Amino acid sequence: MSVTISIPRRLYEEARKKGLDIESRIVELLARELGLDPEVEASLHLELAEKYLLEAKKLIEEGDAVQASEKLYKVAEECIKSMAEALGLEESREAQRRGRWTLGLLDNAAGRLAEIVDRRVYDDWDHAYFLHVEGFHEAGLGIEQVKKRAKYVEELLEIAKRVVGGKR
Repeated sequence: MSVTISIPRRLYEEARKKGLDIESRIVELLARELGLDPEVEASLHLELAEKYLLEAKKLIEEGDAVQASEKLYKVAEECIKSMAEALGLEESREAQRRGRWTLGLLDNAAGRLAEIVDRRVYDDWDHAYFLHVEGFHEAGLGIEQVKKRAKYVEELLEIAKRVVGGKR
């Protein structure tokens, strides 16, 4: 379940210009401010991933390969964050120290998760990153190519659900 909040448009636009995922940042900042348990924060990231997947599927149906690619990448980001939080990985602690996740931390976490959870995590993450670069930034993928890679992101979400669900 989610709620809608309003922020000044200028703040929203400035955040988007800098490439910030506003929803994810709000979750991270509020979780830190409230001192939420890592398992609770993990489940919040998982909830965002599920929301983004629904949005991605709608964009695929509409034929919007560029925006669908970015939403699918956001699903993968939230999956990696959720598993890293749930398992207490060093990358998660480092993201908290820095005040944000970086691509390097996400990639390192995906590699570690592949070693300790399921080797498919890194492959699925790699497909999502390809969507982010080639599908979103380069706008170089057609909708059929996006659909083919979407199944890997869905698989990553299922793995994350097992990991986070097993920690509750």
